[in-house]
Amino acid sequence: MTSSDSEAGMSVTRNGTPIVLDTSALLAWLLGETGADVVREAIGPRAVVSAANWAELARKVSDKGIDWPQLRNALVALGLNVEPVTAADAETSATIGERGDGLSLGDRLCIAVGRRLNCNVLTADTAWTQLPGVVLIRRGAGRP
Repeated sequence: MTSSDSEAGMSVTRNGTPIVLDTSALLAWLLGETGADVVREAIGPRAVVSAANWAELARKVSDKGIDWPQLRNALVALGLNVEPVTAADAETSATIGERGDGLSLGDRLCIAVGRRLNCNVLTADTAWTQLPGVVLIRRGAGRP
């Protein structure tokens, strides 16, 4: 599935394959924003978050006053898996996108992990829309 054929309401997983969740997608779900239903469908034993995005999520929810240890335990209990970022992922991330395209290092690492696992990546960030394997959880989304 590519970004061009993925919108809220369509299945985001393929026959039990993993699905990588970007920080923006997890935040949309946690905060009840548009697209949360798409993320809710993906949460479970097949759901993966890169270690880089895990760190980003911890920081962002803590900044919002959310109890990170409690949230962390709840996410793990729901089956969310934290996937290490490898040296190969780091090298792949250096080849993703172009300068000035709005993709952060965390974004690129998330996409690289998705490529390594050969699965889709859920995001709320429209800067990713031209990349293969990206599922945008809502139209008109920007950076959280």
